Amino acid sequence: MYPHTDPGILSSGVVKRRRDNGGKHLMRSAYTEPVAPVGRSMTALALVLALSALIVGPARAEDYPDRPVKIIVPFAAGGTADAVPRLVGDWLSRKWGQPVVIENRTGAAGNIGAEFVYHSNPDGYTLLSSPPPPLVINQNLYPKLGFDPARFEPIIVMAHVPNALIVNPRNVKASSVPELIDYLQKNPEQLTAATQGIGTTSHLTAELFQVMAKVKLRFIPYRGSAPALQGLLAGDVDLMFDNLGVSLPLVEAGNLRLLAVASTQRLPSLPEVPTLAETLPGFEAVAWYAVTAPPKTPKNITDKINADVNEALRQPELQDRLKKLSAETFGGSVEKTARYMQQEVERWGNVIKAADIKLQ
Repeated sequence: MYPHTDPGILSSGVVKRRRDNGGKHLMRSAYTEPVAPVGRSMTALALVLALSALIVGPARAEDYPDRPVKIIVPFAAGGTADAVPRLVGDWLSRKWGQPVVIENRTGAAGNIGAEFVYHSNPDGYTLLSSPPPPLVINQNLYPKLGFDPARFEPIIVMAHVPNALIVNPRNVKASSVPELIDYLQKNPEQLTAATQGIGTTSHLTAELFQVMAKVKLRFIPYRGSAPALQGLLAGDVDLMFDNLGVSLPLVEAGNLRLLAVASTQRLPSLPEVPTLAETLPGFEAVAWYAVTAPPKTPKNITDKINADVNEALRQPELQDRLKKLSAETFGGSVEKTARYMQQEVERWGNVIKAADIKLQ
């Protein structure tokens, strides 16, 4: 074969002559391997890939998980939003035989952690465990988010906890809700209210309180319940609407005073504590903790997680530990979770509109 063989020209098998720059004839060998047309090759490759996808199919639920699972909590460690997934995650790790790692990614009322999960691989190995803000509230507050809360794959609401009105007794002399309202009406904006962050349930519950009681507070946002409670304990702020999960032990120790709970009825475990609705009819505010997955996570995977978390919630040991957080199990199907979350979008949206809340 000659060194200048040109297979693109001579694939027909015919010997051809052509002149070089000096005018001489050069012999070109025709005996080269034929080249398949590019279009046909690409078509064949596409067919192979399609057949491979059919053979492999979607992720098999019975094989899930076969490596560690990461659960992102978009609020600080130490609060109920962190404690609930840790309890459930510990049980799941024992059932699955795989580590379940809780990772806190805080900031922007849960948006930072939620956005991280939203853009993660939809394979079930990165999940979001969150209270309401990034799932059902922030879309009504923030003009632009780096994710679409409606596109998360709902899995399950693990538990819910009523919010409660808690005060620092050194700063606030009122011992009842009517006394507090009377003071605030005479002294607008003289008391500060800690919140878990702008747009959190503690913030919106306080806003709802302002509207219904016709009072004014000054808000101090923190990054979650734990740092907010530290500020309340230190006397840096005067009061807080927080869920009872981690604040009740501080009340029982005499460090904080519990004025009322935001459930529709008095809690069986705290029959002596009035509801806010007894003073402000219709007042209700509940924090809940849901597990969701990135958009397009296969349904067989979300159904598997849902079934296993439901099983965890039925365990007496876990129920006892949740009760110590004043948490009541919720559970149910993926479809129930989706319906409940949509109802919550509408409910908190109405609070935001009524309070005319706008981010500065």
